[in-house]
Amino acid sequence: MPDNLNHSRNYSEQEKPSVKNTNDDAIDLDDVLPKIGEFGTYQKFLLWFVCLPACLPCGFCAFNQLFMTDTPDHWCKVPELQNMTQINRKMLSIPHKEDNNTFEKCLRYSVNWTELLQSEKSIEPNESWPVEPCLDGYEYDTTEVKSSIVIDFDLVCEYDVYPTLGLVALNVGGPIGVYSFGLLNDRIGRKKSFFACLSTLLLGSMMTAYAHEYWFWVLARVIVGLTIPAVYQIPFIISLELAGPNYRSFVTVMTCIFYTLGLILLSGVTYVLRDWRSLALATSVPFFFYYLYWFILPESPRWLLMRERLEEANNILKTIARINGKELPEEYTTKLQKQVLEQKEHGIKEKKSASVFALCRTPNMRLKTVLITLNWCASEMVYVGLSYYGPAIGSNQYMSFFLSSAVEIPSYIVCWILMDRVGRRWPLCLSMVISGIFCIVTVLLPEDAENETLVLFLISKCFISASFLIIYPYAGELYPTELRGIGIGTSAYIGGLGLIIIPFINYLGTSNLVLPLVLMGAVSVVGGITALRLPETLHCPLPQTAEEGEEFGKDWSYRDCFACGGQRISVPESDSYENLDQLELTQAPSVEDILPDLQPVRRNSMKKLVRQASTVETQRDKDGTLKMAYWF
Repeated sequence: MPDNLNHSRNYSEQEKPSVKNTNDDAIDLDDVLPKIGEFGTYQKFLLWFVCLPACLPCGFCAFNQLFMTDTPDHWCKVPELQNMTQINRKMLSIPHKEDNNTFEKCLRYSVNWTELLQSEKSIEPNESWPVEPCLDGYEYDTTEVKSSIVIDFDLVCEYDVYPTLGLVALNVGGPIGVYSFGLLNDRIGRKKSFFACLSTLLLGSMMTAYAHEYWFWVLARVIVGLTIPAVYQIPFIISLELAGPNYRSFVTVMTCIFYTLGLILLSGVTYVLRDWRSLALATSVPFFFYYLYWFILPESPRWLLMRERLEEANNILKTIARINGKELPEEYTTKLQKQVLEQKEHGIKEKKSASVFALCRTPNMRLKTVLITLNWCASEMVYVGLSYYGPAIGSNQYMSFFLSSAVEIPSYIVCWILMDRVGRRWPLCLSMVISGIFCIVTVLLPEDAENETLVLFLISKCFISASFLIIYPYAGELYPTELRGIGIGTSAYIGGLGLIIIPFINYLGTSNLVLPLVLMGAVSVVGGITALRLPETLHCPLPQTAEEGEEFGKDWSYRDCFACGGQRISVPESDSYENLDQLELTQAPSVEDILPDLQPVRRNSMKKLVRQASTVETQRDKDGTLKMAYWF
């Protein structure tokens, strides 16, 4: 590469190379997008009608399980008393608890009911009667909960942990699915991988709806879990790859908001449909229409180029240009042809992939990796844990779930505005600490303070949602370019594995409602405090090599904890985080430098949303294609 390429920002008009001189350079799609439209009609259509609707099945199938496992009031069944009314059976056969006036749920009087009924004396319950467990099954109060797997499979008393195991099964499938469908992405392409994922999701959902045995239902939830969050990440990645760098942050933020809108819609669906089998069908069958995406969802041009399928990639780029009212320049087609021919002739030089151990070779990089992973795990565990626990708070589970989802939207918008003004470290720290404090404070409330507990819970959920959004771009900025993919992948997978523990923490709420909140609050506070040890990245040149990553933040001191935001440094645009994808590929001048009259137009409404790039886009293969992350 010529030396003058390293000084692209200092070119004068006479010094800038002509397009003809750059034809010999390898081409990147980010150079083509300004020519054919960075965010034109085609990309908007893809975002609003493909990418964002793909968020719905992920949210629906991840959280509909919470409403399939409702546990109604229950007590032991006594077959001999079935000719009596329900209340009389309960009053006669079920003992009271010693500490209060409520009935036992898993014990009944052990007497000969046939003999007592044959006697002419009136029968009155006697507390001295012996008791026994429920040997003949259970009766349920279906006034509030009319249908659930708990009723159908008798998952109460010694089996009351089984619904929790079903949620664990769902979370076990997530990391496995992301890895598996990630491999499919590379082998068969984005498009076919999406429909394989969609088919897997629909299969698991159908098995869920028609399950007549508990363990078959668990298997179905594992299959559903395999597709979460891969089912929406695949079209999301395609949208990111086809959108220009200036608009990828907007795509990311809109995906987060639309995912939350899907959860809000789910609260309405669950309120209307109280039968768990109907709910399973209603939250899956409509997505059979997504097979129509086969006719409009494009294959990733980056993947096609990697597979040397030039003609298909060229046709997609021409389609994008035509719909956007642009024209694909002939010189780019010529470059693509030349590049593919050279690859066939000389082969592709494989770069040595970084290993996980590269993150731990030096002390500062090792410490930052541990802290990033700790914060990632804490933020993800608390966010998902509070989302799962929402229906258990308050007097109306449907309204509680609706509110716990709705409070996320303002937190996303405010968070992204603050990140560009005060930095990443303090917003991450404060959001996690404040969320944790409001969770812990619930222990001070009396047991009957349902509304007060709900308010504190909602405040906590709002703040932890902000931290859940911050950790992705912050981690992408802290890891150096050459270790970014493996670093984010490691942190994300450990965070995903932490979700397996969350259902067990929420299970503790069956004995003490606020205990899970206290535990999650403690995790959130610890994670937030440790975030202060991380260096601020706002207005800072980002590390590219492992050596630069080791030096970045090495001079940290306790005084830095009180610094809010970074000192603004004049950094070339090519080194900004929104151009990390270009930074990882080359330091050559961009198309805008070579052809200044083709500067992309950025709308004013986008200015606040283009400062940060999506974490997902920072995870790239050697050829520049995006990779999936465990983003719940």
